Amino acid sequence: MSGANPWSRRKFLGVGAVGVLGAGAVAVGLPALGGLIPGGQPGLLLGSRVPLPERYAVRLPIPSVLQPTRSDGTTDYYEITARPGRTHLVPGHDTEVWGYQGMFPGPTIESRSGRRTVVTHRNELPHPTAVHLHGGHTPHDSDGYPMDLIAPLGGGTGGPGASAMGGMPGMGQARVQPERVYDYPMNQRAATLWYHDHTMGFTGPHVYRGLAGFHLVRDDEEASLGLPHGPRELPLMIADRSFAADGSFAYPALDPSEVKPGVRAGYMNGVLGDVILVNGAPWPVAPVDRARYRLRILNASNARRYRLELDPQPPGGGGLLQIGSDGGLLERPVAHDGIELAPAERFDVVVDFARYPAGSSVRLVNRLGSGGTAEVMRFDIGSASVSDDSRVPGGTLAKVEKLDPAKAVATRTFVFQKSENNWTINGQDYKPGRSLAMPKLGQVEIWRFVTDFHHPVHLHLDPFQVVSRDAAAAGAFDAGWKDTVDVLPAQGVEVAVRFTDYAGRFLLHCHNLEHEDMAMMAEFTTAQ
Repeated sequence: MSGANPWSRRKFLGVGAVGVLGAGAVAVGLPALGGLIPGGQPGLLLGSRVPLPERYAVRLPIPSVLQPTRSDGTTDYYEITARPGRTHLVPGHDTEVWGYQGMFPGPTIESRSGRRTVVTHRNELPHPTAVHLHGGHTPHDSDGYPMDLIAPLGGGTGGPGASAMGGMPGMGQARVQPERVYDYPMNQRAATLWYHDHTMGFTGPHVYRGLAGFHLVRDDEEASLGLPHGPRELPLMIADRSFAADGSFAYPALDPSEVKPGVRAGYMNGVLGDVILVNGAPWPVAPVDRARYRLRILNASNARRYRLELDPQPPGGGGLLQIGSDGGLLERPVAHDGIELAPAERFDVVVDFARYPAGSSVRLVNRLGSGGTAEVMRFDIGSASVSDDSRVPGGTLAKVEKLDPAKAVATRTFVFQKSENNWTINGQDYKPGRSLAMPKLGQVEIWRFVTDFHHPVHLHLDPFQVVSRDAAAAGAFDAGWKDTVDVLPAQGVEVAVRFTDYAGRFLLHCHNLEHEDMAMMAEFTTAQ
């Protein structure tokens, strides 16, 4: 096929049929769109049944950095165990979390670009788990394939199989091991990655209960810029949660025993909590100096979208200076008054608190929320004078290779839509082992994502670059290398992608975790 050409909105949104190029052509039409919600918030709010914690009463925790168990000339080795832990989040109760090392968030791993990282994961939880390094450029056998499971300690090799996965027909028996070794070559740019559970059919409840952590990749290009670092570099994992009457995380699972996946019918669009946690703390406060801070912001919610703004805005606006996206540094910084994040997206921003009066406070708010979900956290600015030798270059931040859509060898269309009981891609429930595309390594392709509802679309193996939305320009938050793109209801997004290095099977899916668990996932197979 020749390079990608613009297409009309009518044709793109499937008035008629949408052709899919790949291993066998199929035609998929979209349903009527009149009843769909507008852009904003998918999902249904799950109200807590306990008194909610006071806002801005606890200090922002910073996840600890995990140290290697050993290192050699090429590799750092880590060991992580998923196990229950307890934390105090709501008045009068402790909350059990399922955490890496028993913590939520799990410990942060820091890797050096080009230096191999090997992580051995074990499981002391009552159900099987799997681990995906989100944003990682990894071989397929370390990608966290959802049927490559880690057995509970002492739990043998049982796990969800074909007969247990209602709505997901044709699956073979899961491959369950007592531990799994994930080998990450780290041949990729500096970026904010994260690792989280990826268990077949149960990613939503597992991540909701705490199985998520940061994995930061650093390189010389980034280190040379003089960006804020050390205590002025804050990872911020934002996640909404609700609480049951006993203080536990409330989740509307169809089957808490984890035989049948999915959520109750009212929550098929997604589960929304009424408490906003940042690094596992409800509406926390971060004491900051009158200096520049680097905020690595991750939306780790199951379904909630955010529009984050500083309140008040600094004089002149543009208080959120974006320097990076999912796949690392942008070519140039971009100033925003607000940023919009779908689940799994990351924004790397610099905030200069010297633009505010000494002793003042600034809230990070969510303009897509209401009541408590409109509040995220607060920064309390010190009154003392401090030195700040950090900087953000006003010109070029990094060299960013541009993929040329005119060099695309294929165009593939993926339609994300609801079936009677599940969410589907190209009209099909997910079936392990069935590939919807077979791209060749090293070749540029155009992938089109078309939606009926709101779907944050995530690609494994390699990042992509957004080319257009509805045949117009890319959006304000689409810059740089992305691995997750926010596709709004009745919208089409075109991306340029080039898969490299690793042949094998990888995943494409919606990162609304309720949608993912209810079959909105597909495989593609890369080949030489």
